Amino acid sequence: MARPRKFDEERAVDAAMEAFWTAGYEATSTQDLCDATGLGRSSIYNAFKSKHDLFQRALGRYLETKTASLTELLESDLPAREKVRAMLERIVEEECAHAEDGRGCLFVNTAVELAARDAEVARELERDYRRRLEALTAALEAGQRDGDIDTAKDARTLAHFVAAAIGGMRVSARAGIGRAALEGIARTTVDAL
Repeated sequence: MARPRKFDEERAVDAAMEAFWTAGYEATSTQDLCDATGLGRSSIYNAFKSKHDLFQRALGRYLETKTASLTELLESDLPAREKVRAMLERIVEEECAHAEDGRGCLFVNTAVELAARDAEVARELERDYRRRLEALTAALEAGQRDGDIDTAKDARTLAHFVAAAIGGMRVSARAGIGRAALEGIARTTVDAL
Protein backbone atom coordinates (compact mmCIF):
# COMPACT_ATOMS: atom_id res chain seq x y z
CA MET A 1 0.00 0.00 0.00
CA ALA A 2 1.40 3.37 -1.03
CA ARG A 3 1.95 5.98 1.64
CA PRO A 4 -0.28 9.04 1.39
CA ARG A 5 1.37 12.26 0.27
CA LYS A 6 2.14 14.64 3.08
CA PHE A 7 2.48 17.80 1.03
CA ASP A 8 0.31 20.16 -0.96
CA GLU A 9 1.04 19.32 -4.60
CA GLU A 10 -0.37 22.62 -5.86
CA ARG A 11 1.89 24.63 -3.56
CA ALA A 12 4.84 22.57 -4.74
CA VAL A 13 3.94 23.40 -8.37
CA ASP A 14 3.70 27.10 -7.47
CA ALA A 15 7.09 27.00 -5.74
CA ALA A 16 8.65 25.18 -8.70
CA MET A 17 7.11 27.75 -11.05
CA GLU A 18 8.90 30.50 -9.13
CA ALA A 19 12.20 28.61 -9.34
CA PHE A 20 11.89 27.97 -13.09
CA TRP A 21 10.71 31.53 -13.70
CA THR A 22 13.72 32.92 -11.85
CA ALA A 23 16.45 30.74 -13.38
CA GLY A 24 14.98 29.09 -16.47
CA TYR A 25 14.49 25.40 -17.14
CA GLU A 26 18.08 24.36 -17.83
CA ALA A 27 19.62 26.38 -14.98
CA THR A 28 17.16 25.08 -12.38
CA SER A 29 18.67 22.00 -10.77
CA THR A 30 16.83 19.27 -8.95
CA GLN A 31 18.39 20.63 -5.76
CA ASP A 32 16.97 24.08 -6.57
CA LEU A 33 13.54 22.45 -6.88
CA CYS A 34 14.02 20.65 -3.57
CA ASP A 35 14.99 23.93 -1.91
CA ALA A 36 12.07 25.82 -3.47
CA THR A 37 9.41 23.22 -2.69
CA GLY A 38 10.78 21.92 0.59
CA LEU A 39 10.52 18.39 -0.80
CA GLY A 40 13.14 15.69 -1.09
CA ARG A 41 14.25 14.33 -4.45
CA SER A 42 12.24 11.14 -4.06
CA SER A 43 9.07 13.09 -3.26
CA ILE A 44 9.54 15.29 -6.33
CA TYR A 45 10.14 12.32 -8.62
CA ASN A 46 7.33 10.26 -7.08
CA ALA A 47 4.84 13.10 -7.46
CA PHE A 48 5.98 14.57 -10.77
CA LYS A 49 7.95 11.79 -12.52
CA SER A 50 10.65 14.15 -13.85
CA LYS A 51 11.96 17.69 -13.83
CA HIS A 52 10.36 18.12 -17.26
CA ASP A 53 6.97 16.96 -15.98
CA LEU A 54 7.16 19.39 -13.07
CA PHE A 55 8.20 22.17 -15.45
CA GLN A 56 5.22 21.47 -17.71
CA ARG A 57 2.89 21.63 -14.71
CA ALA A 58 4.48 24.89 -13.56
CA LEU A 59 4.34 26.38 -17.04
CA GLY A 60 0.71 25.33 -17.37
CA ARG A 61 -0.10 27.06 -14.08
CA TYR A 62 1.64 30.24 -15.22
CA LEU A 63 -0.08 30.26 -18.60
CA GLU A 64 -3.50 29.57 -17.11
CA THR A 65 -3.15 32.40 -14.60
CA LYS A 66 -1.83 34.95 -17.09
CA THR A 67 -4.29 34.05 -19.85
CA ALA A 68 -7.25 34.15 -17.44
CA SER A 69 -6.23 37.65 -16.35
CA LEU A 70 -5.82 38.78 -19.96
CA THR A 71 -9.15 37.28 -20.99
CA GLU A 72 -10.89 39.02 -18.10
CA LEU A 73 -9.51 42.36 -19.29
CA LEU A 74 -10.38 41.70 -22.94
CA GLU A 75 -13.94 40.72 -22.02
CA SER A 76 -14.46 43.80 -19.84
CA ASP A 77 -16.76 46.70 -20.73
CA LEU A 78 -13.91 49.01 -21.73
CA PRO A 79 -13.71 50.18 -25.36
CA ALA A 80 -11.36 47.97 -27.40
CA ARG A 81 -8.62 50.58 -27.74
CA GLU A 82 -8.64 51.08 -23.94
CA LYS A 83 -8.45 47.31 -23.41
CA VAL A 84 -5.31 47.15 -25.52
CA ARG A 85 -3.88 50.25 -23.82
CA ALA A 86 -4.54 48.73 -20.37
CA MET A 87 -3.00 45.44 -21.46
CA LEU A 88 0.15 47.19 -22.70
CA GLU A 89 0.34 49.29 -19.53
CA ARG A 90 0.32 46.03 -17.55
CA ILE A 91 3.20 44.78 -19.66
CA VAL A 92 5.20 47.96 -19.00
CA GLU A 93 4.55 47.68 -15.24
CA GLU A 94 5.41 43.96 -15.14
CA GLU A 95 8.60 44.40 -17.11
CA CYS A 96 9.73 47.39 -15.05
CA ALA A 97 9.12 45.34 -11.90
CA HIS A 98 11.02 42.40 -13.40
CA ALA A 99 13.95 44.67 -14.27
CA GLU A 100 14.71 44.45 -10.56
CA ASP A 101 14.48 40.65 -10.28
CA GLY A 102 15.48 39.71 -13.84
CA ARG A 103 12.65 37.22 -14.30
CA GLY A 104 10.79 38.66 -17.26
CA CYS A 105 7.88 36.66 -18.68
CA LEU A 106 7.93 32.88 -18.29
CA PHE A 107 6.13 32.43 -21.64
CA VAL A 108 8.77 34.45 -23.51
CA ASN A 109 11.64 32.98 -21.50
CA THR A 110 10.43 29.47 -22.28
CA ALA A 111 9.84 30.23 -25.96
CA VAL A 112 13.39 31.50 -26.29
CA GLU A 113 15.01 28.77 -24.19
CA LEU A 114 13.07 25.62 -25.11
CA ALA A 115 10.48 25.90 -27.88
CA ALA A 116 12.87 25.16 -30.74
CA ARG A 117 14.00 21.85 -29.23
CA ASP A 118 11.11 20.69 -27.04
CA ALA A 119 8.03 19.84 -29.08
CA GLU A 120 5.78 19.33 -26.04
CA VAL A 121 6.61 22.74 -24.63
CA ALA A 122 6.30 24.33 -28.07
CA ARG A 123 2.78 22.86 -28.44
CA GLU A 124 1.77 24.21 -25.02
CA LEU A 125 3.05 27.67 -25.90
CA GLU A 126 1.27 27.53 -29.26
CA ARG A 127 -2.01 26.52 -27.60
CA ASP A 128 -1.72 29.40 -25.17
CA TYR A 129 -0.82 31.85 -27.94
CA ARG A 130 -3.93 30.76 -29.87
CA ARG A 131 -6.14 31.30 -26.79
CA ARG A 132 -4.75 34.79 -26.31
CA LEU A 133 -4.99 35.53 -30.01
CA GLU A 134 -8.66 34.48 -30.12
CA ALA A 135 -9.53 36.69 -27.14
CA LEU A 136 -7.64 39.64 -28.61
CA THR A 137 -9.16 39.15 -32.07
CA ALA A 138 -12.67 39.07 -30.57
CA ALA A 139 -12.01 42.30 -28.65
CA LEU A 140 -10.66 44.02 -31.77
CA GLU A 141 -13.58 42.83 -33.91
CA ALA A 142 -15.99 44.22 -31.30
CA GLY A 143 -14.00 47.47 -31.41
CA GLN A 144 -14.39 47.58 -35.18
CA ARG A 145 -18.16 47.15 -34.84
CA ASP A 146 -18.18 49.99 -32.28
CA GLY A 147 -16.05 52.27 -34.47
CA ASP A 148 -13.15 52.23 -31.99
CA ILE A 149 -10.75 50.22 -34.19
CA ASP A 150 -9.94 50.88 -37.85
CA THR A 151 -12.18 48.66 -40.01
CA ALA A 152 -9.77 48.85 -42.96
CA LYS A 153 -7.40 46.59 -41.00
CA ASP A 154 -7.91 42.87 -40.46
CA ALA A 155 -8.67 42.24 -36.77
CA ARG A 156 -6.73 38.95 -36.66
CA THR A 157 -3.67 40.57 -38.22
CA LEU A 158 -3.93 43.39 -35.68
CA ALA A 159 -4.15 40.79 -32.91
CA HIS A 160 -0.95 39.14 -34.17
CA PHE A 161 0.63 42.60 -34.35
CA VAL A 162 -0.27 43.40 -30.74
CA ALA A 163 0.98 39.98 -29.60
CA ALA A 164 4.25 40.52 -31.47
CA ALA A 165 4.60 43.99 -29.94
CA ILE A 166 4.14 42.47 -26.47
CA GLY A 167 6.75 39.80 -27.15
CA GLY A 168 9.11 42.44 -28.47
CA MET A 169 8.54 44.64 -25.46
CA ARG A 170 9.28 41.75 -23.12
CA VAL A 171 12.47 40.74 -24.92
CA SER A 172 13.60 44.37 -25.21
CA ALA A 173 13.02 44.86 -21.49
CA ARG A 174 15.28 41.87 -20.81
CA ALA A 175 17.90 43.59 -22.96
CA GLY A 176 17.69 46.64 -20.70
CA ILE A 177 15.49 49.22 -22.40
CA GLY A 178 13.73 51.35 -19.84
CA ARG A 179 10.24 52.49 -18.99
CA ALA A 180 10.21 55.44 -21.42
CA ALA A 181 11.02 53.22 -24.41
CA LEU A 182 8.46 50.59 -23.36
CA GLU A 183 5.79 53.28 -22.95
CA GLY A 184 6.67 54.63 -26.40
CA ILE A 185 6.25 51.18 -27.95
CA ALA A 186 2.91 50.78 -26.15
CA ARG A 187 1.65 54.17 -27.43
CA THR A 188 2.77 53.39 -30.98
CA THR A 189 1.05 50.01 -30.85
CA VAL A 190 -2.25 51.56 -29.73
CA ASP A 191 -1.91 54.29 -32.38
CA ALA A 192 -1.56 51.60 -35.08
CA LEU A 193 -5.01 50.22 -34.29
